[in-house]
Amino acid sequence: MNYTLHQLVVFLKVTKTKSITKAAVDLHLTQPAVSIQLRNFQDQFEIPLTEIVGRKLFVTDFGNEIALAAERIIEEVNLIDFKTSAYKGMLSGRLRVSVVSTGKYVMPYFLSEFINANKGIELEMDVTNKSIVVESLIQNKVDFALVSILPKGLNLEHRVLMENKLFLVGNKDHTKNENQTVEQLFTETPLIFREDGSVTRTIMENFLKTIGVEPNLKLQLTSNEAVKQAVIAGLGISIMPLIGLKNELENGTLHIIPIDGLPITTDWTLVWMKGKVLTPISKAYLEFIDKNKDDLFEKNFNWIKSTIHPNFH
Repeated sequence: MNYTLHQLVVFLKVTKTKSITKAAVDLHLTQPAVSIQLRNFQDQFEIPLTEIVGRKLFVTDFGNEIALAAERIIEEVNLIDFKTSAYKGMLSGRLRVSVVSTGKYVMPYFLSEFINANKGIELEMDVTNKSIVVESLIQNKVDFALVSILPKGLNLEHRVLMENKLFLVGNKDHTKNENQTVEQLFTETPLIFREDGSVTRTIMENFLKTIGVEPNLKLQLTSNEAVKQAVIAGLGISIMPLIGLKNELENGTLHIIPIDGLPITTDWTLVWMKGKVLTPISKAYLEFIDKNKDDLFEKNFNWIKSTIHPNFH
């Protein structure tokens, strides 16, 4: 065997993308260059690693085994690079974080000081939906993920960053009068939901089930920002995380509608798979969080304490 590290990188990328074209784009190489490296690598094995069926590339069972070994080798080589930089007093490399959509109001504030203090680190933060976040964890594509509810069925390590409180909110025209019951409020006023699979939607549905209410009028939107703008425009009311409502609550375009059973409280939690080999960057970031998370909360989110209605404490 006389394969090179570059060939391992190319082969692993091909197995992940299932496409020479996509692998070439990701690696910033030409398609012929990828094809040559892949062929030279495969020629060193008596058993096929890939096969073409109907113009589509498939990885054989043996190829998948070699891909797992290649991934471990590449991780070890990266670890050597990380350790070398760390020995020189520098952290360099990539920190990969996947964040559920509403977490975009949280995660940057727990990252900025660390990234600014370590100029050699390249941050890759993907803001997406819960299912993709979970898949990124399972596939070991990220170092950490930020979630508001721990995914079921995964063996995870975690650090709680701060509380996540959800309130019923409306614009200035949507209020609950003293004689109106909670059931009347939800059945007479359109209720705006997030899309299926959203954590916020799951929390809303569980709350409505708990209080025994089935809303008659529903709207469904695909992002927290879209829901917020719909509430401001007067299309309905919604149960939303407080974290994304600071400006609107301060300028009066939104207000909290107090009802029994709210707020619902979860935790914004940084998670990673148990047993994952943490890079020096990941370890340094965890040390930074353990040391600074309380100060970061006070610095960036102290407004939450003064925003919440006194009856909710």
